[in-house]
Amino acid sequence: MSDHKPIAVGGFQHETNTFAPHLAPFEAFERTDSWPGLTSGEALFDTMAGLNIPLSGFIDCARQAGHQLHPLCWCSAEPSSYVTRDAFERVADIICSGLRAGASLEAVYLDLHGAMVTEHYQDGEGELLRRVREIVGPAIPVVISLDLHANVTEGMVEHSNAMTIYRTYPHLDMAATGARAFELLEFLLAGHRLHKAMRKIPFLFPLTSQCTDFEPCRSLYGVLDAMSLRPGMSDVDFATGFPPADIAECGAAVVAYGVDEDTVEATVDQLYQQVLDAEANFTFEKFSADQAVLRAMDNDSDKPVVLADAQDNPGAGGTSDTTGLLEAMVRNGARQAVLAILYDPEVADMAHAAGVGAVLEVELGAKSGFPGAEPYRGQFAVESLGDGRFVFTGAMNLNSHAELGNMALLRVIDDDSEVRVVVGSARSQCLDLAMIRHLGIEPTEQKIVAVKSTVHFRADFDPIAAETLVVLSPGANYCKLTDMEYRNLRSGIRLEPMGPVHEG
Repeated sequence: MSDHKPIAVGGFQHETNTFAPHLAPFEAFERTDSWPGLTSGEALFDTMAGLNIPLSGFIDCARQAGHQLHPLCWCSAEPSSYVTRDAFERVADIICSGLRAGASLEAVYLDLHGAMVTEHYQDGEGELLRRVREIVGPAIPVVISLDLHANVTEGMVEHSNAMTIYRTYPHLDMAATGARAFELLEFLLAGHRLHKAMRKIPFLFPLTSQCTDFEPCRSLYGVLDAMSLRPGMSDVDFATGFPPADIAECGAAVVAYGVDEDTVEATVDQLYQQVLDAEANFTFEKFSADQAVLRAMDNDSDKPVVLADAQDNPGAGGTSDTTGLLEAMVRNGARQAVLAILYDPEVADMAHAAGVGAVLEVELGAKSGFPGAEPYRGQFAVESLGDGRFVFTGAMNLNSHAELGNMALLRVIDDDSEVRVVVGSARSQCLDLAMIRHLGIEPTEQKIVAVKSTVHFRADFDPIAAETLVVLSPGANYCKLTDMEYRNLRSGIRLEPMGPVHEG
């Protein structure tokens, strides 16, 4: 173990869907939602305590080892389109100013996402790391952690000494990934040098095919621990990429680090080949909204069928306010059915003003600007209200305090169906049962539970479900990647597993 060292710590997270209609301004990073808002200075340590966030895992390990931690800042914003120039520059300045102020620093750790695109940089993290490296110089170890959906770039690899990447989707190992990053930094601080290698995967695959609970990702991620323990190796990881980011380096990659160059190169080549061999298996059954609702209505078990409104997932940049699945639920006469969370702060405020028991005649949803989206027009009974403040109980966001603003449970007034909608004032992926229970409705007592999420919901919802169906309803998180009009993506990459080659 190295002697106790002063280490700068911080984080800046955004997953950018360049096909989404809304930007991420600085205020989005200041705001507390499902995760803490912008936090800097000593307050960082109290804010991160006990959370499943990479920085939390790193801090815990570094403190146990007795290192002196120099706090920079940490912030995140709900996935959306481009991070504004103003937001990127302001957060980057906080981080870089903190590094300049830490004259005696001997290492840097940053909790990043790996899929940030700004109004002026395709590779937000690569640019941030370039600036960090310029400040600290070539000798100071810089270690980062990345999201499983990172589009790992040459710049990220070049300007950092090592990286760790989440190995679960749903992301249950975020804090553990920060802890692994600490182990690599300790190794570097002890005077070791790491050889690094990366291979970009030559095809894209949608988020629905990236879940590590299912094949082929279950097996691909299952070999990483053993590969990392090989003599001469320190770490090997696989980032599945974030396809709705129209940048040249979009896509999956495998990375490896170790002291023995030959072993590192052989290991990364082996993992690369295993991903190529699995290409045809990156598929996942998907249903139209009508197909999914009708199948769910045929369920005769005592558990609900969970419908994933995958393309309108705000956790992947969706507006969270398209109404295609809601309309299908009503049109097909669904009963004991609930959909969460439909983003419409205007209607949520109207429900609070009217009170429980009131009847609203409103246009619900479709206010965020997604092309072609239409609101659901009808009458709704206000059944319960909430302030959006609760503690997450699911494993992914466990102990995080939600600040989601006014929320309301509305029942669609319709003689032929019984459908309720959780309406919220913040775009927030429905990945935790507490998000529905906050409104006084018990998900396990429903026949149909529809969630605006792609995969993260599975950690908390799959255990209560009779079955889970992925639904193709309108939204900005395209599950069919050939539907996206890429302008910046590099030529030669296949747009889907076994799919057509992109000609840029």
